[in-house]
Amino acid sequence: MLQVIPGEDYFPRTTGKGGYIHFTRMKDWTEGFFPGSLWYLYEHSDSERWKQLAIQWTEKLEPLKNLTDHHDIGFMMYCSFGNAYRLTKNPEYRDILIQSARSLITRFNDTAGVIESWNQRKAWDGAMWYYPVIIDNMMNLELLYFAYKETGDTIFRDVANTHAEVTAREHIRDDYSSYHVVNYDEATGDVLHKQTCQGFADNSTWARGQAWGIYGFTMAYRETGRADFLEIAKNMADFFISHPNLPDDGIPLWDFNVDQPGYQPDWDYSPESFIQTPRDASAAAITASALLELSQYVDDGEKYFKFAERQLQSLSSPEYRANVGENNNFLLKHSVGSFPHQAEIDVPLVYADYYYLEALKRLAEMTDS
Repeated sequence: MLQVIPGEDYFPRTTGKGGYIHFTRMKDWTEGFFPGSLWYLYEHSDSERWKQLAIQWTEKLEPLKNLTDHHDIGFMMYCSFGNAYRLTKNPEYRDILIQSARSLITRFNDTAGVIESWNQRKAWDGAMWYYPVIIDNMMNLELLYFAYKETGDTIFRDVANTHAEVTAREHIRDDYSSYHVVNYDEATGDVLHKQTCQGFADNSTWARGQAWGIYGFTMAYRETGRADFLEIAKNMADFFISHPNLPDDGIPLWDFNVDQPGYQPDWDYSPESFIQTPRDASAAAITASALLELSQYVDDGEKYFKFAERQLQSLSSPEYRANVGENNNFLLKHSVGSFPHQAEIDVPLVYADYYYLEALKRLAEMTDS
């Protein structure tokens, strides 16, 4: 991969149209995953070469510490600088992370009690998004908990906890499936509407959204010790692993309810397009990593550990893991970005690789101990 990157500010993301690598530049949302993956390679190998490459690619992202344009600064900075600080204890990295957290909380609305994800805009169905918050945003709270522990400033903890509480109330359904997006009135905090924009239908369960929720609430429990966060993580995980539409290998379809009775999409589709519904390896990798951690916090943790182990066995098989030099040098095949937008369908994704490497690291740590 390093040999084919065309410039210093190009970060690999996926395979684009025409079969070529699609790169992003600063201020997208996926730039932190490639340097984060390099840190995991360094941790696995203890190779100075990987460490220097990880440092090089991480430090390119330093200007993003002041980014306030969207919520993804947590993905961008904690996956890169978070791993960098964890493995080096470089105080400069700590300061960058704290400033990143300060930037993130500028998007918090006291009335709604959540961090805004996307800026105000119209959705493709014509609805106005006034203060949209996506389930993915749970992942960015780890940056805030880090800043609280390092500084003692309770604003970081309070924002993270409040966001998680409101997300639990509004994004999670009674059966512990999840909405993708909740739209708030920023003046009153009222919920205006709920959608599942990257899933099959508004009342369906988008697989990666469910994975973000399992991971996010597991992490929130780790950082707070709150039983309510653990209960949500556990029940969301149970929904995932016991769903009747989950394939035997543990790698979900991109949405659990694709073309099922009672789920009606509001985007243009034909049933014929789902004859071979793609899997989402990224959702499996995120879930596997989350379940390995969750398994350590509950009495019946063995079932989560065994399921994550099965997912990793599947992801490591020739069906999902590419041969060296193939798949545009990404590790995993068969992920989905957004089917309704016809974007990144059945392709590699850099964040699938990141969470796959993280899950393998966690598995090794748990089985070697």
